[in-house]
Amino acid sequence: MELALVVALVVIALGFDYTNGFHDASNAIATSVSTRALTPRVALAMAAVMNFVGAFLGTEVAETVGKGIISAPSGEKGLVVVIAALLGAITWNLITWYFGLPSSSSHALIGGLIGAGVASSSIVLWSDILDKVVIPMVLSPAIGFFGAFALMIAILWAFRRSNPAKTTRGFRMSQSLSAAAVALGHGLQDAQKTMGVIFLALLTAGYVNENDGIPPWVKLSAATAISLGTYSGGWRIMRTLGRRIIHLDPARGFASEAVAATALYVMAIGLHAPVSTTQTITSAVIGAGATKRLSAVRWGVARSIVIAWVLTIPAAGIIAALFYGLAHLILE
Repeated sequence: MELALVVALVVIALGFDYTNGFHDASNAIATSVSTRALTPRVALAMAAVMNFVGAFLGTEVAETVGKGIISAPSGEKGLVVVIAALLGAITWNLITWYFGLPSSSSHALIGGLIGAGVASSSIVLWSDILDKVVIPMVLSPAIGFFGAFALMIAILWAFRRSNPAKTTRGFRMSQSLSAAAVALGHGLQDAQKTMGVIFLALLTAGYVNENDGIPPWVKLSAATAISLGTYSGGWRIMRTLGRRIIHLDPARGFASEAVAATALYVMAIGLHAPVSTTQTITSAVIGAGATKRLSAVRWGVARSIVIAWVLTIPAAGIIAALFYGLAHLILE
């Protein structure tokens, strides 16, 4: 029974990774597609490749998710806790994808772990969650907004006497690099979260020790799943991020992507924090767009996105708790 649960959990985790890919595909490419720097299919292929590569650049975030959110009980009960967490995260991902809202897959997973952990009376590591989740969750959108705003102001000043047509072409070409950087950061952040969950399951079942590294097959399978999901595309969310918030030009697209990518690398490698790629790039898009004029940002759409952000952790947690309760009744 325990082995069957481990296999089921790995399959569900990779399913979450796949939904993470198509849910968050817009993170890397929406701005580049909307400014016509890249065609949609080329952008998706590039993002899929960079997601795959990014998944192998470190394990810091995976270790935070696998060891720093909950201490699941050993054996079958612990496996059911993690499965319920994944089902809660997947369900919330699909709900927000259906409505075209760029919510955070990362926070959906963390919320699922917290909800299933509380429902099962597992040990929830609240102090670690505050340091590694809550504080970075507040910091990363702020960095995205103010960083992109400041960079765009600097760009406007530096190129104030340049030929507009040449400048636009230059930034359109530069967006290929900045979009690739965001996709790499997305792989570095989000693929590792699935690795962390699978590692937590293996740890719960006794297949690995706490001090062991992430097994190579876990890295490869997580990288492959998120890449395939990315290539399948998340068109609903892409329209929201690329067009509905603000109509971006190539310079603002480059500024938002460059700042978002930098924030993702710093949070993953420097702070080992599982931050939201979605929140970071969306905030950066709003920040860069606000340099045009505040009224250029569709604040009604932005408000809906922020509401989805606020709801993500508790909503995914509640859904995961319900899944755990249902599984507990069935297996009792």
